[in-house]
Amino acid sequence: MDWLDSVSGVHQRPKGIVDDARRRLMRLGPQALTDAELVSVLIGLTDPPALAALLQHGLRAIVSSHPEALVEHHGLDRHTAARLLAAGELARRLPHAAEERPRLQTPQAIYEWARARLCGLRREEFHVLCLNSRNVLLRSVRVAEGSVDQCNVDPREALAPAIACRATGIVLIHNHPSGDPEPSVNDVALTRQLRDGAKLLCIRVLDHLVLGERSYVSMLARGLLREDTSTFLTRLDEPNNR
Repeated sequence: MDWLDSVSGVHQRPKGIVDDARRRLMRLGPQALTDAELVSVLIGLTDPPALAALLQHGLRAIVSSHPEALVEHHGLDRHTAARLLAAGELARRLPHAAEERPRLQTPQAIYEWARARLCGLRREEFHVLCLNSRNVLLRSVRVAEGSVDQCNVDPREALAPAIACRATGIVLIHNHPSGDPEPSVNDVALTRQLRDGAKLLCIRVLDHLVLGERSYVSMLARGLLREDTSTFLTRLDEPNNR
């Protein structure tokens, strides 16, 4: 049964169904909603006949309409019409939008991105970078903060961001306030623990960088991560410790 038909029954409450659509969007993603539900969530239109009239000629006709037509013929207020047209314009621009998120393909690129954020801190911080299959950064999360010489990391907290944004790979980063980027025994042990845990979730630990004051160490380049990393680093032509 179509959503518009389902809300026209005597016992159906359109407002309640729209609220349900919002909950499903947050739980399952916008792909789970119909066009009618998406429009209703976007502009708060809960009247089924008005929504059916608005969608009569399809989504393209809506976002191509003149603002005054939406106001005069569909009874939308100017604020709602503006929101609907703005969403349509964003959808049109999306295929041509420049990629703003960085693509991190080498340890040096990761270091250049991270050093302004972690170098010079007085406490150790542990960050997780979540990447997609093209090594584009999806999300960066600080998962732990410690003292001047140690940082306790809960593996559940470290892997949770990658699950949430459906990352295919993660890069681990932490700083050494002492300035010496040499990994400790505990650093290596934690890395391998996270690598093994992530593997069960079909997520790859691509690298772990330890940042010092003016240099860094890549555990991948050091050979401390025995994984097939050919799709992440096809070549290492830069020193791994600077």
